[in-house]
Amino acid sequence: MSVKIRLQRHGKKGKPFYSIVAADARSKRDGKFLEKLGTYNPNTNPATIELNIDGAVQWLQNGAQPTDTAKTILSYKGALLKNHLEIGVRKGAITSEQAEEKFNAWLTEKEAKIQAKKDGLSSAEAEDRAKALAAEKAVNQKRIDDALAAEEAIKAEAAAKEAEAAAAAAEEEAPAEEAAPEADAEEKAAE
Repeated sequence: MSVKIRLQRHGKKGKPFYSIVAADARSKRDGKFLEKLGTYNPNTNPATIELNIDGAVQWLQNGAQPTDTAKTILSYKGALLKNHLEIGVRKGAITSEQAEEKFNAWLTEKEAKIQAKKDGLSSAEAEDRAKALAAEKAVNQKRIDDALAAEEAIKAEAAAKEAEAAAAAAEEEAPAEEAAPEADAEEKAAE
């Protein structure tokens, strides 16, 4: 029986969630499996992977072949490295303590890289939020300034109309007063 380490799809359309399983190569993609080794959620950033490394190494040593995607995941989590180190221990090239030390050093380095990526994503997200907030404040301030300018323009226009009306009223009174002396002069001339 040929055994594969592969992904089993779960979740809904557009939001996949995968189980990492060891299954017979002849079984269906989402069918029977021999052992569940972990989960993989590509919907998060960075992707969330939970893996039983020792179980995966055991299946690899028993001859299970990972699919391309499963191989990438196993490599990312260090299962392939641990398998490689276990082979070195069996051959006598290194001791099990050295292998464990190398694996733990690799794990700490990998965790530091993952944490750096998470920090970079959170700082980038915070910068994006700050930029969006600044842009929104600028738009709101412009809207307020435009409203004040429009209000002042209306007041200035109303004041101009009042001044114009007052000037018109003054002009109407002035010709009547000017006409009155002329009428007086005409009356005197008639006498």
